[in-house]
Amino acid sequence: MDKSNIVKEYTNGEITVVWQAGKCIHSANCVRHLANVFQPKTSPWIKMENGSSAEIRATVEMCPSGALTLKS
Repeated sequence: MDKSNIVKEYTNGEITVVWQAGKCIHSANCVRHLANVFQPKTSPWIKMENGSSAEIRATVEMCPSGALTLKS
């Protein structure tokens, strides 16, 4: 399965995170900064309910590849 085209959205009703698999360089910034939300070994791997919108926003903004973005 070609993962480069996979795009998924995760929301908590306040903000929506968009993940584009093909852009991910696996820097693990998200996991290091907010491990209770970003859990790559589980499914779904982004658990929006485990962090505040502010924490999630700040972590997404640190993504060096742009694989994680916020939907406007």
